[in-house]
Amino acid sequence: MSMIYDREKCVHYEDKQYGGNALKFLYGNKFGRVLLKIAVSPEFSKLSGAYYSSTLSKRKIKPFIEKHGIALDDFEKKEYRSFNDFFTRKKVVKPCFKKTDFISPADSKLTVYKIGDGMKIRVKNCVYTIGELVGSNGVLESFSGGYCFVFRLSMDDCHRYCFVDDGAVEAKYLIRGKLHTVSSISQSRKVFCENTRQVNVLSTDNFGKIVVVEVGAMLVGKFRDNGKTVFKKGEEKGFFELGGSTIVVLTDGSVKIDDDILEQSENGIETRVKYAERIGEKNA
Repeated sequence: MSMIYDREKCVHYEDKQYGGNALKFLYGNKFGRVLLKIAVSPEFSKLSGAYYSSTLSKRKIKPFIEKHGIALDDFEKKEYRSFNDFFTRKKVVKPCFKKTDFISPADSKLTVYKIGDGMKIRVKNCVYTIGELVGSNGVLESFSGGYCFVFRLSMDDCHRYCFVDDGAVEAKYLIRGKLHTVSSISQSRKVFCENTRQVNVLSTDNFGKIVVVEVGAMLVGKFRDNGKTVFKKGEEKGFFELGGSTIVVLTDGSVKIDDDILEQSENGIETRVKYAERIGEKNA
């Protein structure tokens, strides 16, 4: 079980993995690994999606809210037709950031990693290259020495996400793959380059070129992009359907990360951050 730092309360707490026992069986048991091949398949994803988008799944909403202490006042008022309708609920956000602030794209648990020599990043027990993450090494040399931000969205987080600065989309493409869980239970697998993901190359006003990778995960794990080509900081970019998911952001040396986040990351601890919350600023 991993540790999370709540920067608002300045306390640490243990992360509670949704469906933890089932995931341990799938990833840690010989027979479970046989079933895992089915669980990460597109066919299983479609079947799960059909159930969680049906009215039959509505009964799961109330127990989920009570278990995770979700404050519904933070979200738009509506009658949810299914569990997936609730899961993709829209958050009511009052932006509170400056032009030069670097913000979190989503409610999530954040870890920051330095991009080292050879464009390599060590995440948990795996070493990734930028090329593996984005499916190409083209025009990415400028990220050497920069940072890789890993925003992990767990099941109780709001799964809407926003743009981190003003700017425009330079390129966007989909890499099809599987749908492994993005939790620490699957840390022996290179999930960020095995899972289905969308790569976005963005030209931003304050932080130059950045790359945003939306990573799908177990169960449905689909992402719905709003299709904007020109955008404003804090403007909604899209949302994930049911499943824990991850957003990976790559920057060059243009971002100065807030000290508390950097300190926790260096100790292997995730920091809880919120949608459009300041997590750094433009480097002077």
